[in-house]
Amino acid sequence: MRASILALIPALLSAAPPPNLQIVKAVISQMEDGAPDPPGFEHVPGETLYFTCRVAGYSKTTEDKIHIAYSVQAFDPKGVALTDLYKNDLSDEVSPQDKEWMPKIQTEVGIPPLVGSGAYKITVKVDDLIAKTQTSIDIPFKVRGHDVESSDTLVVRNFRFFRNEEDTKAMENAVYKPGDGVWARFDITGFKHGEKNKINVSYVTSVIGAKVLWTQPEPAVEQAESFYPRLYIPANFGITLQSNFKPGEYWIGVQVKDAVGGQTYESKFAFKVE
Repeated sequence: MRASILALIPALLSAAPPPNLQIVKAVISQMEDGAPDPPGFEHVPGETLYFTCRVAGYSKTTEDKIHIAYSVQAFDPKGVALTDLYKNDLSDEVSPQDKEWMPKIQTEVGIPPLVGSGAYKITVKVDDLIAKTQTSIDIPFKVRGHDVESSDTLVVRNFRFFRNEEDTKAMENAVYKPGDGVWARFDITGFKHGEKNKINVSYVTSVIGAKVLWTQPEPAVEQAESFYPRLYIPANFGITLQSNFKPGEYWIGVQVKDAVGGQTYESKFAFKVE
């Protein structure tokens, strides 16, 4: 009877479940090997995140070897990937003295320059190629971006007048004097994307009174391809009024063309000269 029980021990050991594969100690920081972001921290468009985590509960072969594969990818609040999928694998030999050692995943995640505010996430997936097990985790992070209301069709949003080119606060009342510079910023959205998220958007601005007083000599053109689809295009306008400019009500006219989507848009925005 004792011999029969001893004979079962190897079989029971081989049938033991694999360790509980886990992704632990995830850290997002502003610099390589830097301190973790404090609670509630908000990143900004165009920033690079430095991400690390560890893998626990991996399996080993009888020769104390490990082999894991992993991927890392960031997503916006709507689940659209910010960057291409980062994939890699790690194989190593872990001695009994290193039983507390955990493989480290380390990479950089770039936030595209024109994104909105919201709750983003980094998704990490790990495969233990020895135990044939998988696990994944979502690590959230926040972004404080420039928010532009979406549109199904081509449109200009957030048109603002400024006193000068460097101003960050828009004028409450767009009132200028002869000889002043007239500055404006606006966002173009609702354009269509082609293959590889290609866009081809152009715009022309004009100064309009009783008639068109001035028109931009050449269209401003934005042509680009990108992994992450552009949500909007920031645009601007600036002109200096002549010292003898007649007081009255005027408009900045904006004509936009979306060559990929075959769309056009036209509008005008009022200002006064006193």
